[in-house]
Amino acid sequence: MTANDPEQFDGMFLAMAQQHEGGVQELLDTIFSFLARKTDFYTGAEEGAAQKLVMEKFKKYQKLAIEKKNEKKREMEEQERKKKEKAQRLKEEEEKEAAKLKSSIVEITDEEAESLQKEIDQEKFEHDEKPAVNSEPTTPTPKKEDEEEEEDPKEKGKLKPNAGNGCDLPNYRWTQTLSELEVRVPLNTTLKLKPRDLSVVIEKRQIRCGIRNAEPLLQGQLFSDLKVEESSWVLEDGKVVLLTLEKVNKMEWWARLVMSDPEISTRKINPEPSKLSDLDGETRGLVEKMMYDQRQRELGLPTSDDQKKQDILQKFMQQHPEMDFSKCKFN
Repeated sequence: MTANDPEQFDGMFLAMAQQHEGGVQELLDTIFSFLARKTDFYTGAEEGAAQKLVMEKFKKYQKLAIEKKNEKKREMEEQERKKKEKAQRLKEEEEKEAAKLKSSIVEITDEEAESLQKEIDQEKFEHDEKPAVNSEPTTPTPKKEDEEEEEDPKEKGKLKPNAGNGCDLPNYRWTQTLSELEVRVPLNTTLKLKPRDLSVVIEKRQIRCGIRNAEPLLQGQLFSDLKVEESSWVLEDGKVVLLTLEKVNKMEWWARLVMSDPEISTRKINPEPSKLSDLDGETRGLVEKMMYDQRQRELGLPTSDDQKKQDILQKFMQQHPEMDFSKCKFN
């Protein structure tokens, strides 16, 4: 990390901000009070120089903030445009599939239809004449989770996720949604500590948490990248540190918090619908489709794309009840 890294002191400023219940106004009051008490910021140069410097920095970062806001707005507009284009493409593809299906149907003659009906009647008659061997339906025995794991070597040794789709470990417990993680670190002390008694560092790919001047309770390289500016921590009742960590990749389930942790099976993750509802419409649709197709493949059933083709065929057949599809050939 270089001295010019704008995120270098984010963790420290976030910790300061969390201790100012009055918000930004109170935080700025503390900063300018420090400059007045501990430096010659106001008196070390000609009159008006300090005010001029403050306004220069204010305008500089005001401009950057406005540009960032406008860029985010443009990105959202671009996403909306792509979403509409995708919907239009899907509609055109459905229309093409329907047209292709219609053109691929070969109609049979009246003579062929009459012959086919005779064959159907004969098969029905023979079936009714035969005694029933076993009328009770049979259902396949579902596989146990242990058997599935034995069949898939990649799942061997992986832990089952806890109720929050994370893992309960000796020093901490973590849970996750697609967008963020929550980590609870008990401090295991009879004393009621204050934030200044702790050492908490949140970086893009590293994390450390514990009591100052003591062995960290949580430390290591993270499984994936974090948005440092959107991540934070608070001290609950002076005895538990709660870290809220924002993921960079919101389409990924983490298999572990830090690389030294045991791995969980992301195949067994079962997100709550209430958490999926927090996502925007397009992202939620992609996630639900991904999860559905994964379950369908594991069960040996058709995916959403396969079902879509079948639905188009069924819809076309329903729209044309006058046509006999029993001996149709499809390309």
